[in-house]
Amino acid sequence: MPGQAAELVFDEATKVYPSREGAAVDHLSLTVPAGEICVLVGPSGGGKTTALRLVNRLIPLTSGDIRIDGTSINDQDVVQLRRGIGYVIQQIGLFPHMTVEANIGTVPRLYGRSRSWIHTRAHELLELVGLDPSYAKRYPSQLSGGERQRVGLARALAADPPLMLMDEPFAAIDPIVRSRLQDEFLRLQQEVRKTVVFVTHDVDEAIKLGDRMAILRPGGKLAQYDTPTRILESPHDDFVAEFVGADRALKALALRTLAELDLGPPGDGPRVQRTATARDALALMIEKHADVLAVVDDAGMVVGSVSRDRLLR
Repeated sequence: MPGQAAELVFDEATKVYPSREGAAVDHLSLTVPAGEICVLVGPSGGGKTTALRLVNRLIPLTSGDIRIDGTSINDQDVVQLRRGIGYVIQQIGLFPHMTVEANIGTVPRLYGRSRSWIHTRAHELLELVGLDPSYAKRYPSQLSGGERQRVGLARALAADPPLMLMDEPFAAIDPIVRSRLQDEFLRLQQEVRKTVVFVTHDVDEAIKLGDRMAILRPGGKLAQYDTPTRILESPHDDFVAEFVGADRALKALALRTLAELDLGPPGDGPRVQRTATARDALALMIEKHADVLAVVDDAGMVVGSVSRDRLLR
């Protein structure tokens, strides 16, 4: 069975369709370190989903290579390759005639796992993705969209894959549920530490979820590959700056918590948790017409203060 997170390398990976002018993915080269989330983002026609599907050979490479822990995907049996990669898509693709438990156990069954092992693993994963184990006996039609997405994530994790591919998994979910799923996914990643390639068209989602962002231009060319913070603070060119938005300074505030800042001495003012982002703190200041916030710890004790000037600097 697969295990720990794997390093993923795109090495001049190229996909050209005979019927199409130009490349869909053009000499894409980047490395995703083991245990990190790489988000592929870019405008329509940037080749995000094509690049993702090259990894599990749903789409064959035209040239170049993709390696998982140093082994070319072309040197692996395609069935074994796909069994060792978790795959989560927007449509989820749960089998409607199978219970949640049976859906989660799809790949482990192919590995010859026993019913008792699958039963235990399904219950563990349901708890891990924030669902009660009683959901194991339900059918997909009995679940909400957000619940089905959680089951899809559990199914992708069932065989403990070293690599996960996620193609706009939260795109069809309403904004409130989507935000909760993003938070749950980040919590889950802290526990399981998989290597993840995540496709989205939403820049804010990419900034929130990604350890690294790969911004693709139309035609599948890599425009910039870096951490969200460095991309927001130092976009490579006008295309990247325009794509991440004119409000990129505000977006950068969402990547820093008050706990990371040098706080002022304890003071009066509206209270804010030190786990809050700098962006949330600035929003609270505007809402409360305040120039200073009192920063509190988990116990509600004031541990410092932060001023509007400090946040804006």
